[in-house]
Amino acid sequence: MIGEFGRRTVLTALLVGGLLAAGATVAKPVGKLETVEVVTSKGRARFQVEIAATPAEQKRGLMFRKSLAPDRGMLFTYAKPQPAAFWMKNTLIPLDIIYIAPNGRVLSIVRNAQPHNETPMPAGGAVLGVLEIAGGRAAQLGILPGDKVLHRIFPKG
Repeated sequence: MIGEFGRRTVLTALLVGGLLAAGATVAKPVGKLETVEVVTSKGRARFQVEIAATPAEQKRGLMFRKSLAPDRGMLFTYAKPQPAAFWMKNTLIPLDIIYIAPNGRVLSIVRNAQPHNETPMPAGGAVLGVLEIAGGRAAQLGILPGDKVLHRIFPKG
């Protein structure tokens, strides 16, 4: 005999399995959001971001998302500084990709990265994090290389 929890689990599995078999994609569930602030010459830009810390989370990133609110994003975090190059395979929306140096400063920005582009877009140096936001937002907010990014993974000051 299957209890209520078991019935819900089986129904959910059947629904998701049917959607996937029909070619639909299921977006990664949104976990706890964290705040990232970018201090620019125009002021502070604040984003609520999902954290992509594990290899699986980083591999999926914002793939298959059909939209991204102007104040949302994803922060890819690394345990130690490393080179990075992102691409847009299976990404449905344009993104601004902000590469962040170990000192918490914006190293470089790929503006309006085009969906489905499989060309690697390198950071140009070692990064400790990468912030993805909706395409065009970095220009709208005046985010530039050298701006300070505030988040728990970057040094204060």
